[in-house]
Amino acid sequence: MELVLFVVFSLITLLSAAAVVMHPHPVKSALFLIVSFFAMGGLYLLLQAEFIALMQVLVYAGAVMVLFLFVIMLLNLKPRGEDRADFKKRLRWALPFLFIFLGAVLTVITSPLARLGPMGGQGAPWVASQGGNVRAVGRMLFTSAFLPFEVTSIALLVAVVGVIVLAKKERK
Repeated sequence: MELVLFVVFSLITLLSAAAVVMHPHPVKSALFLIVSFFAMGGLYLLLQAEFIALMQVLVYAGAVMVLFLFVIMLLNLKPRGEDRADFKKRLRWALPFLFIFLGAVLTVITSPLARLGPMGGQGAPWVASQGGNVRAVGRMLFTSAFLPFEVTSIALLVAVVGVIVLAKKERK
C-alpha cells in the first residue's frame, strides 16, 4: 500500500510540476504548483515526517503561494503566446540558471541533512531519542544544516525578484 501511495504522490508531483512550467496561464500555473506542494506533503507523510509535511502545506501551499498569486495579480500577467524563437531565446537565458540550480541541489544533497534516515544512523530510535520529529529537525536545521537552509531561503528570494523583473513591462 505504501508503494502505491508513493507512486501516486510522485506522479501527481511530477505531472503538476510539469504543468507549472508548460501552462501558458500564470494563475493556473500557480494553482498547479499548489497541487504539487500538497502531493509533496503526502510524500513527507509517507516518510513519517509529519512536521515537514505540515510545514510544506502551511508555509508553501499557504503563505508562499498567496504571495506568488499576489505578485501575479499585481503585475496583471496575461497568458503568454510565444513562438519558437522566443522560446529558444528564453532557453538560452535559462540554461546558466539551471546549472546554478543543479549546483545548489548538489550542495544540499551532500549536506548533513542528506545523511538522515536509517542509512545515516538516524532511524526511528534516533528520532525518538531526540524528542520527536520537530526537535530532531530543528536541531539539525539550525546546527549542521544551517548553510543549506540559508541558501534555500536566498534562492526563494531570488526567484520572487526574478519573476517580478521578467514580468515587468517597460514604462513609456
